[in-house]
Amino acid sequence: MNWFLAALKKYAVFQGRSRRKEYWYFVLFYILIYAALSFIEGTFEGPKGNSHGGVLTGLFTLATLIPSLSVGVRRLHDTSRSGWWLLLGLIPIVGALILIYFTVQDSDPGDNRFGPNPKTDNDAGSISGQWGSLR
Repeated sequence: MNWFLAALKKYAVFQGRSRRKEYWYFVLFYILIYAALSFIEGTFEGPKGNSHGGVLTGLFTLATLIPSLSVGVRRLHDTSRSGWWLLLGLIPIVGALILIYFTVQDSDPGDNRFGPNPKTDNDAGSISGQWGSLR
């Protein structure tokens, strides 16, 4: 959960790099929270399946749109790619598969044009560096 909160704290930070752990924990908790909100909305559905349009999931998606984009851009930076590669996600199926391939790759060793390697800034189990330490 710390990695999800760390990505939220860097709400609109599109510079720098994010390691795989930060990105994939953000994705995991995003999916879990979204599923929980969907379940809650489903239990309060009116008679005959009348839904109120998914207000909770809509608000959650809207609130996490920019952090989702920023952590995705920083993850691509970590593999020495421009954040513009996120636009591949607009291509059905193939774009998503390519982005998954990019995001599961290991970090570039050492510094790259987007900044220092985040693995060298972090000790096991904490998030440190310019954003302070979270446990």
